[in-house]
Amino acid sequence: MRRLLVLILIAAASLAATPPSGMLGFSPARAESQRDLEEQFDALLNRENLDQWLKELSAQPHHAGSPGSKAVAESIAQKFRSWGFDTEIDTYHVLLPTPRTRKLELIAPTRYEAKLEEPALEGDATSSIREGSLPPYHAYSIDGDVTGELVYVNYGIPGDYETLESLGISVAGKIVIARYGGSWRGIKPKVAAEHGAIGCIIYSDPRDDGYFQGDVYPEGAFKNEWGVQRGSVMDMPLHPGDPLTPGVGSTRDAKRLPIEEAKTLTRIPVLPISYGDALPLLRAIGGPVAPLAWRGALPITYHVGPGPARVRLALEFNWNTVPAHNVIARLRGAERPDEWVIRGNHHDGWNFGANDPLSGMVALMEEARAVGQLARNGWKPKRTMVYAGWDAEEQGLLGSTEWAEHHASELKRKAVIYINTDSNGRGFLYAGASHSLERLINEAAREVTDPQRKMSVWQRMRAGIIAGGGEDAAAARDAVDLPVSALGSGSDYTPFLQHLGIASVHVGFGGENAGGSYHSIYDSYDHYSRFGDPGFHYGIALARVAGRLALRFAEADILPFRFTNFATTVEEYVGEVEKLTDTMRKETEERNWKIREGIFEAAADPTKPFIALVPKDPVPHLELAVLRNAAGRVKESAARYDAAAQKSLAEGTLTSSQRGRLNQLLAGAERMLTNEAGLPGRPWFKHQVYAPGFYTGYGVKTLPGVREAIEQREWSQAEEQAKVIAAVLDRFASHLDQATAALGSN
Repeated sequence: MRRLLVLILIAAASLAATPPSGMLGFSPARAESQRDLEEQFDALLNRENLDQWLKELSAQPHHAGSPGSKAVAESIAQKFRSWGFDTEIDTYHVLLPTPRTRKLELIAPTRYEAKLEEPALEGDATSSIREGSLPPYHAYSIDGDVTGELVYVNYGIPGDYETLESLGISVAGKIVIARYGGSWRGIKPKVAAEHGAIGCIIYSDPRDDGYFQGDVYPEGAFKNEWGVQRGSVMDMPLHPGDPLTPGVGSTRDAKRLPIEEAKTLTRIPVLPISYGDALPLLRAIGGPVAPLAWRGALPITYHVGPGPARVRLALEFNWNTVPAHNVIARLRGAERPDEWVIRGNHHDGWNFGANDPLSGMVALMEEARAVGQLARNGWKPKRTMVYAGWDAEEQGLLGSTEWAEHHASELKRKAVIYINTDSNGRGFLYAGASHSLERLINEAAREVTDPQRKMSVWQRMRAGIIAGGGEDAAAARDAVDLPVSALGSGSDYTPFLQHLGIASVHVGFGGENAGGSYHSIYDSYDHYSRFGDPGFHYGIALARVAGRLALRFAEADILPFRFTNFATTVEEYVGEVEKLTDTMRKETEERNWKIREGIFEAAADPTKPFIALVPKDPVPHLELAVLRNAAGRVKESAARYDAAAQKSLAEGTLTSSQRGRLNQLLAGAERMLTNEAGLPGRPWFKHQVYAPGFYTGYGVKTLPGVREAIEQREWSQAEEQAKVIAAVLDRFASHLDQATAALGSN
């Protein structure tokens, strides 16, 4: 199989589409000098630095609010200063609970007290360190002491509760146990509470994250029976950041909500456990056998319940306000200092955090060191370059969100792009971004060599898509630009893109570094250096890709956006929304026909042989033409601008003042896609094209106002939101027309 993949990679590389000539945003002459600069940048990168810094920064626990976090921030800041950056530590004061009481016990039909701890392992040097470390828990779970029957809810996402309903099972007054996967963890207690549950337990099933996938740690990379995934369960689809200061920076004197008014805390207590602790609980559950798709890899027959298993879950937290230390390093631009290229990665982790986030942080640091060396050698960036190390990302993007909210007015005036990285592994380049950056990302990826395959990382991306088959494979064969993903949430680009409307990109490598260290005490230097990126070759590849994005934005004559890619993507999103209504209409008609005809669906429980389908209201024909018309106008305006910009760069006719006016318009284009009122029910999210889903958490919803209204069968709201998005797209098209006019073209 491996040989077959290699052959596919080679064949796909040989069929690569002819890349566009030139360099986006640069005249032909300046494109050559830019490539020379990037070659100098590449030659300065040293992977031994990544190894040294990762070992140093992951040697002690450094979660937000800890002495270790402050020490890590100070160490990073000292290095930036030594590289020539004007550096400060910008501190915010955020609500951050830590556990005081954690108790989970099975009290019927047998007894078992959960261990709730991860043992030290031979071969993992830091796993024995307990001083300053955080035990397994979920940040922003509420306090609670609840006892009830246990119900297994699979991944605990909305569709799973529909299955339970079809089985005649309610979770009201019960405690649910869900496995990790299917959605972001914070959705699981949210949906459980909406269905009346009084508590939630989340475990990692070995089918998804354990011995079913491969050898477990320390022999292999995957989660062992006592490994636990910590994490935040804040309701981030409402807003990220400090729960007590939504929309404003949590400075020391900021006005804070009373904690009982914070909307992003869970409504029920929730606790993560290992599959070693989950096994006795799941074994004790009776009731119907779980549907086939719900069954994991533990050596039991999976049942749904409720009962006879009864558990007690008792949690109590220290609700403290703690400092979050952001490192902000600036290299002032020589020509346009008030245009900022912002590059960020968080530095806090759940305990040692070698993979998440330090594998990305050390790549950013090496990138910045090389940029600083270029400056010491005599080069100066045209635009100001800002390198940031965020704190408290793990608890809910706190450090980046508070900084972005605090400096919102200045950022809207000055920021031209935000470039994000996070954890990094080995394998394939992945990218999510504002789609006006799609061409730039493709250009950069074509010019970086994959450390393993010795082809460009673009060619390897393309080969991976082709190997996957399907419609995407067919499109990739002839693609000039490979598609980038839309951004949902889960890392520090969120406040920049979705709250402030700053064009953003998130990049990293992965696909060949799977393993179970995520958010556990085993996310260590030993684990990462063996299984993550041995030799740190892909850390250097990441620095080369992200460094090119940053350097090209810092140096471009015209900011390197290409709006035709965005326009084409928006047209696709409109088509998806239209198709969604058609699909829902057909499904509803079929369902209601079955009810009229007396057709029933068999249940899994033999004691309940048939469960009647519940009828649903018909799906009306929605008026969405306004959306398609607006997308068409964007496509026309984008094509005019892109053609005019290419012509202008080739001719070299723009004056300095014309470039200044044009770049100001280009930097503000993404902000035209925001609406100050925000999304329905969650005004913090202002972007009208990209947002995390209300019930997906990290997963993106595109054209979210109308798409989610349709999914929730809010038909009048869907038509209202279609008009809102259409108005935003019309404003965006007009903005592009102004940019075209600034080029002196019609």
